[in-house]
Amino acid sequence: MGRLRRPDLILASASPRRRAILRAAGISFRVDPSSVDEEIGETDPRRLVVKLARLKALEVARRHPGVPVLGADTTVVCHGEILNKPKDLADAVRMLRLQSGRSQRVYTGAALAVGRRVYTDCAVSRIKARRLDDERLRRLAGKHMDKAGAYAIQDRADPLVEKVVGDRDTVTGLSMRSVRRLLARARRARRG
Repeated sequence: MGRLRRPDLILASASPRRRAILRAAGISFRVDPSSVDEEIGETDPRRLVVKLARLKALEVARRHPGVPVLGADTTVVCHGEILNKPKDLADAVRMLRLQSGRSQRVYTGAALAVGRRVYTDCAVSRIKARRLDDERLRRLAGKHMDKAGAYAIQDRADPLVEKVVGDRDTVTGLSMRSVRRLLARARRARRG
């Protein structure tokens, strides 16, 4: 029986979207989700997603010494408010109502823990949302309870999303541009 190939990295997330993005990029990985509490009291969206991605990568890296661990986190900011995953259906309706007809920024932080070093990056894309009536917003509200901002662009027919400015994978939850930068930084550090 042949030896199992060691993965390029461990993904510290159970997100099916992040797995699909890595698969499409041809990166071999195993999944070991983090259990980090995401309520850390950070109010700056860029620092929030980078800090959470770092905490997730470090937590899982303790279980996998010698293997690079990738953590990620995504949040949406609309009208000055950070919109993480909705707490319940009423919160999802409130979030969608806030975003209806407005632009918002989506921040995705990534962290790669390699040994004692952690490399971080943050990508930002912008979403322009269509203005939808309350009835339509209520129907949409329960559809994406597990996603920041309570909507999803991977559902190409999502009626809320009018336009994406920037990388779609940033909005989906993992910027491959960030991942490539982190892997390159880790390779350079290993050589240098």
